[in-house]
Amino acid sequence: MRRAVVGAAGVLALALLWEGYKLLAPDDGVVVGDVTVLPRANDVAMPHLWDMVARAFEPVSSATGAPPLWLAVLQASAFTLGVAAVGWVVGVVVGLLVATVMQRFRTAASALLPWVVLSQTVPLIALAPLVRRWGSQLETGALDWQDWMSVAVIASYLAFFPVSVGALRGFSSPDAVHLDLMRSYGVGWWRTFGRLRAPAAVPYLLPALRLAAANAVVGTVVAEVSIGLRGGVGRMIVEFGASASADPAKQWSPIAGAVLVGLVAAGACALVGLALARYRVSEVS
Repeated sequence: MRRAVVGAAGVLALALLWEGYKLLAPDDGVVVGDVTVLPRANDVAMPHLWDMVARAFEPVSSATGAPPLWLAVLQASAFTLGVAAVGWVVGVVVGLLVATVMQRFRTAASALLPWVVLSQTVPLIALAPLVRRWGSQLETGALDWQDWMSVAVIASYLAFFPVSVGALRGFSSPDAVHLDLMRSYGVGWWRTFGRLRAPAAVPYLLPALRLAAANAVVGTVVAEVSIGLRGGVGRMIVEFGASASADPAKQWSPIAGAVLVGLVAAGACALVGLALARYRVSEVS
């Protein structure tokens, strides 16, 4: 109950901050010299919150039979969530495998860890079209590479990094006295890994899973924009943003849908934390 109240208070504070800034700030923003230091507060850049809510219950367009905006955003959010979930699962599996190899072999850790870090410096906008092109050239039996698979690869590319780093730190967290005890019993590396290292990694792994979920959602939305994949909130944000001057409140609905996808992803990771509660003595950031 306390968490729910604090969460609701945070949302309310954000809404009050939005409307308070819109009330007090000038329409053209705050400009110092030639630099805009605070954003504009006019109705095009910052519509009222009640205008956004009212627009969400109106049809998407003036076409006959157009669905309500909230329903279209919800369907797009479900599509984005599904692609992000695939990317998250693949990223978690790859991250755990990489962390296991680095923990097992010191040479592998020295060789792989710098590349794992450097992999996150590649801009997604440049990487996504390349992944789509490479995927379209794959010919493996009856596999027909789809654009959503390229988006899932981008999501997994962002998701594996925090998992691999967090899991590696967790696998290395057991005290030396515990490791010495396992050695004195003649327990092999794999059994020590399953009985000691893997449970000890849970407090480190849970925050990494949440961060990986957030990264997967961000990677999915950005890749949808870069690749031009239709059906998700990423492409919808771009399409609605093109008509922002004529219908400014409309473009905020898919942005809210992207936020909803992130919250659902974080909630799913919280359920994973409940399943691993017996190993969750404390969490390490």
